[in-house]
Amino acid sequence: MNAALLQQIPRSPGVWAQAWMRLRTDRVGMIALAITVFFVGLVLLAQLGWVAGDWQREVGKPYAPPHFVGAIADGSQTAVVDAPTGAMVDLSAIDPLAPRYKEWAERAAKFTTSDTVKTDTLPFGGDRLGRDVLSKAVKGAQVSIAVGLVAALFATLIGTVLGAVGGYFGGKVGDVLEWIYNVFTAIPYILLVFALAAVLKSGPLAGSLGNGIWTVVIILSVVGWTGIYRLVRAEYMKHRSREYVRAAEAIGASHLSRMFVHILPNVSHVVLVQLSLHVVSFIKSEVILSFLGLGVPVDMVSWGTMLSEAQVELVLGKWWQLVAATGFMATFVTAFALLTDALRDALDPKLKNL
Repeated sequence: MNAALLQQIPRSPGVWAQAWMRLRTDRVGMIALAITVFFVGLVLLAQLGWVAGDWQREVGKPYAPPHFVGAIADGSQTAVVDAPTGAMVDLSAIDPLAPRYKEWAERAAKFTTSDTVKTDTLPFGGDRLGRDVLSKAVKGAQVSIAVGLVAALFATLIGTVLGAVGGYFGGKVGDVLEWIYNVFTAIPYILLVFALAAVLKSGPLAGSLGNGIWTVVIILSVVGWTGIYRLVRAEYMKHRSREYVRAAEAIGASHLSRMFVHILPNVSHVVLVQLSLHVVSFIKSEVILSFLGLGVPVDMVSWGTMLSEAQVELVLGKWWQLVAATGFMATFVTAFALLTDALRDALDPKLKNL
C-alpha cells in the first residue's frame, strides 16, 4: 500500500528535463538549435561523402559568376586582367603563384576534351579553377566546424576537469595546477602555438600525427584550456562548501559524485558559455593558422583557405567566394552563440519559471 502511494506522488523533473522545458519556450533558442543541427548534419553528410564529395572537380568555367548574376558580358574568365591603360595587373606581390595561373589554364585547356561541358551558371559561382564555390563552402564547413567543435570540446574537457580538481580539493593539488596554469599563461599565445606546431609538424611526433586537421586540433586544445580552468576553479571553490554539497557528503556521496554529479550541473552554464566562445575563437584561429601555413593541408579546403584565396580574387573583382565563406561562417557562429546563450539561461539554477 505504501509503495503504491509513493508511486502516485508526483516527482519534480530533473535538472536536464527542466532545462529542456525552458529551452522549448525560447523561440530564438529553438531557431538557433535548428540552424546548428542543420550545420552539424551537413558536416556529417560531407564526412560520409554524400554531399560536396566532388568539390575538387572543375565543373564550371574559371571565375564563373553566381547564377543570379549571369555570365560575364565580355567572356573574360581568366586570372589576368587588363588595366585601363593596357598594362597587365601584377598580382605577384599578393600571390606568388599568380604568374603561373595563365600557364596552368593553357595546359588545362589542352587536356579538355570535346565531351567535357563546363557551365557558367553555378549557384554560388566558380573559383579560378572552375570548382563550385558552394561545394567548397560545404566541404569547408566540414573542416572548420569539425576543428572548432572538437578542439573546443577537448579544451573545455581539460579545463573543466583540472578546474574541478583544483577548486574542489585545493591545497597542494591546487598549487600544482596553479603552477601549470601560470606556466602556460606566461608564454605568449602565438609563440606557444608556433612551438607546438614545430613539434607536431616537424618534430618526433610528425610521423604519427601527420599534417592533418588533428594537428590543428591538438594545438588549439593544449593552448586554449587555461581560461576555462580559471573560471571553473573559482566556481568550484565557491560551491564546495555549500549546503547541498555538505548534504551529499552526509549521505555518503564520493568525491567524484560531489564534483561531477552535484556541483557540475550548477556551474554548467559557465562551461557552456566558454565552450561557445572557444568554438568561435577556434574557428577564427583555424583561419589564421591556414594563412600562416600551420592550418589544414593544401589538399583540403576550409573556410580559412577559401578566405585566403578570396584576397587575390577581390583584386580581380571576383567577390563570390568571399561572400560564400563569410556567409556560411557568420550564420553558423551566430546561431551557435545564440544557442549557447539560450542553454545558459535554461540551465541556470536560479531560474525557476518554466
